[in-house]
Amino acid sequence: MAQTGAISHGVDALIDKLRNDGVAAGQAEAEKLREDAKAEAAHILADAKREADEFKKKARTESDNYRAAGEEALNTAMRDAVLTMKAGLTDRFKEDVERLVTKEMSDPELLRQMILEVVGRASEGVNLHGKVQVILPVKVATQEDIKQNADDIQSGKLTKYVLGLTAKMLRENVELHTTDDNQEGIRVRAEDQGVVLDLTDKAVASLLMEHLQPRFRAVLEGVIR
Repeated sequence: MAQTGAISHGVDALIDKLRNDGVAAGQAEAEKLREDAKAEAAHILADAKREADEFKKKARTESDNYRAAGEEALNTAMRDAVLTMKAGLTDRFKEDVERLVTKEMSDPELLRQMILEVVGRASEGVNLHGKVQVILPVKVATQEDIKQNADDIQSGKLTKYVLGLTAKMLRENVELHTTDDNQEGIRVRAEDQGVVLDLTDKAVASLLMEHLQPRFRAVLEGVIR
């Protein structure tokens, strides 16, 4: 009986030892799994945070680039619009000047005064000597006048009549001719001296624009108010 009791006690002890070892091993494994899980979670969290930071940084960079590109495009568009507006206003101003000069220089009375001033009373002031030709616009006479007196308008007779000029008003060696182009105003040619005075609407308007355009541009740019 004593031997049987000893065996039973040994079996119980073995069972307890096995149970305790198993519990300890299970607890150790559970602790290892928990630590591994915590490490894995921390790793995943770190990766997620890094990716989030990288995404945020990339998004901020792209946003800054888009904003800078938008501001540059807007500034370029505004600059082009201002340049286009200035060019358009300058062209319109030039057209208005040319139109006004052309209108004034198509006036027969102004033509008459220009002829008298240049080849008449003021001829010595502009040093025109010898044979002088005055080239006049063909529009000084009406279309009906031209049809009925085609020969006279070329010789200057009709032009003299239309402008009210007489031989007494013009000095000798002054001939009147009409031009074949559409320019208003007059051109005076002193053949012996090789001098040509261009007083056509285009030349006068061009001369005016040389002086007016810088001032007009200064007004557009706000330099002159």
